[in-house]
Amino acid sequence: MATLRIAQAQINPTVGDLSGNAARIAEAMRRAREARADVVTFPELAVSGYPPEDLLLKPHFLSDCRRALDLVAAHSRGIAAVVGFPDAARGQTFNAAALVHDGRVLSVYHKVELPNYGVFDEKRYFAPGTTCLVFEANGLRAYVTICEDVWVVGGVAEHHVQKNGAAVVLNLSASPFHAGKLAQRREVLAAFARRTGAYVCYTNLVGGQDELVFDGGSLVMSPRGEVVASAARFEEDLLLTDLQVADTVEARPARQASGQWTRRLVVRGPSRNGRAPLPPRVAPPLDPVEEISRALVLGTRDYVQKNGFRKVVVGLSGGVDSALTAAIAVEALGRDNVIGVTMPSQFTSRETLSDAALLAGSLGIGLLTIPISRVFASYLEAMDEAFGPGEPGIERENLQARIRGNILMALSNRFGWLVLTTGNKSEIAVGYCTLYGDTAGGFAVLKDVPKTLVWELAEHVNRRAGRDAIPRSIIERPPTAELKPNQLDEDSLPPYKLLDPILRAYVEEDRAPEDLATLCPDTARLADVLRRVDRSEYKRRQAPPGVKITPKAFGRDWRLPITNRYGNGRALGVPGRAQESLKET
Repeated sequence: MATLRIAQAQINPTVGDLSGNAARIAEAMRRAREARADVVTFPELAVSGYPPEDLLLKPHFLSDCRRALDLVAAHSRGIAAVVGFPDAARGQTFNAAALVHDGRVLSVYHKVELPNYGVFDEKRYFAPGTTCLVFEANGLRAYVTICEDVWVVGGVAEHHVQKNGAAVVLNLSASPFHAGKLAQRREVLAAFARRTGAYVCYTNLVGGQDELVFDGGSLVMSPRGEVVASAARFEEDLLLTDLQVADTVEARPARQASGQWTRRLVVRGPSRNGRAPLPPRVAPPLDPVEEISRALVLGTRDYVQKNGFRKVVVGLSGGVDSALTAAIAVEALGRDNVIGVTMPSQFTSRETLSDAALLAGSLGIGLLTIPISRVFASYLEAMDEAFGPGEPGIERENLQARIRGNILMALSNRFGWLVLTTGNKSEIAVGYCTLYGDTAGGFAVLKDVPKTLVWELAEHVNRRAGRDAIPRSIIERPPTAELKPNQLDEDSLPPYKLLDPILRAYVEEDRAPEDLATLCPDTARLADVLRRVDRSEYKRRQAPPGVKITPKAFGRDWRLPITNRYGNGRALGVPGRAQESLKET
C-alpha cells in the first residue's frame, strides 16, 4: 500500500500580474511543503492568469511568463509542483504545465485537447501538444493533464492513462462557472475515473476575470467515480488529501502510440516519518441560488478591486434591480465602499424616494439625492426648436435616463468611483434599456440574471440577513421605469414570468421560433419578443461587461450580427415593423 499526499492549490491569480501570481504560487508551495505534501498542483495557466487572450500574441509576454515560472521553480525545494503556464516553444505557443522540483523545471507538458466553443477560444492561441508527461512519486505513477484533456471520451489522455498504468491523474483546470456546471464537471470526471481506473485530482481556478467567474470546487475523484475530497467554492483553498493505492507501478518507460518517448521522472517529497494520516475533507454543497449569489459577489469584488477601484456608485431607482445590485456590492466590498444615488424627476413617486432611503439605511450605505427636473426642463427648452411641433415621445423618456447616466459618470470622474449598472438580462435581451442612460457604467452586475431570478436573489438576501435588508415594498412593487406617468414594464413587455422562459429557450437553448409556441401561444406577442432580441444587438455590444451565470451569456457566448435580416418574427409568419417602439431606439 503506497500513500501519496496531494495538495491542490486553488488560487485566485490576476491576468498579467506575473510577479503577484508567482508570489501566490510560491506561498501555496510553502504551505504544501509545511503540510508535508508530496506533490502540489495549481490551476491551468496559473502563472499568467486565465484567460490571457491576446496577450498570448505578444512574444515579450510569453518570455516574461517563462521568467516568472523560473522564479516559481526556485521555491520548489523539497516538493514537486505542477504549474500551469503559457509556453513558447518551437515557434508555437502551448497551454502548458510544468513539473518543477528541487529548484528547477524538470519537464513540460502541452495540452492536447483545445476547446473552441462557448467562452473558449484556445485554437486562436495555442497549438496542440503531442507528448504525455508521466512521473513517479512515492512509487505511484502520476499523469499530467490540462482541463479539456479529460473531457474528450476516448481521447489521447484516456488512452495513455490506461496504457501507462497511471494511478493518479493530475488535472489542471480553469473551468468557468455557470449555474449547474459543478454537476456536469463531476459527471465528466467520474466517468473518466471509472474508464481509466485512476484517481483524478482536479484543481480548478477561483476568482473573477472580466465576465467570467471561476468557482474553484477542486476535488479528488476515486476510481469508482466517487468524490473523496473537495475544496471550498468561490474562495481560495488548499485541499490536502492522502491517496492510498494498493499496487505501486513497475519501473518501465511510458511510450506513446506515435513512437515518441516520454522521460520517466522520479520526484521525492518530504520525509514521511511520523506523518499522521489526513482525514478526507469534503466541502458542504451550496443550493442553486446561493451559488449564483456567491458568483455575483466574487465577480463584482474581483472586477472592482483587480481594476484598481475602491468604491462603487449605484443609481437607486426604488426598484428591485438596483436594490439587489447595491446589496451585492455591499457584500462584495463593504458598506463604506458603496454609494447610492437617487435622482428624482416629476414622474418619481413618493414611494420610490421613500424606498431608496429605506434601502440605503438598511444596507448602511451613503445616499446622495440629486433631482433632475430642472436639468430635464433645460434640455427640453434647448431642444424645443429642433424637435418642432408634435406630441412628446420616446425622446423625452430617454433624455431622463441619459441625464441620470451623465450624473453617475460625473460622480465617477470626480471621485474615482466605478459606476455599477443595474439592468437585468431580461431587459437587456429585448432592448428595454437606454443607450448612454441606464447602460452607462463600468460593470453590469445583473447582466446575465433574468428578472424572475432577480426576485429570487432578493429574497435570498433577506433570508441570509434574517431581516428585510431589501424592503418588502421594493420586492413587491410592479416593475416600472418611471419615465412617464403611471408607467409599468408590462405596458411594453410580456409579464416576466412569461418572458423569461421564452428568452431562456431562444437565447440559451437556441430553439427555433416555431418550437416556442407552447411557451407563448400568442404568435404576435412571441414574434414581437424575438424581433426585439434580434434588433437589440447593437445595444448589447455597447453595454459594460457583467458576471456570467448562465450557460449562454450575452457577450462572450452570444455573437449575433448587428446588421442582420434573418428575422425570427417573420419565421412565425408575422409581418415585422420597420421600427420597434422600445424604451430606447
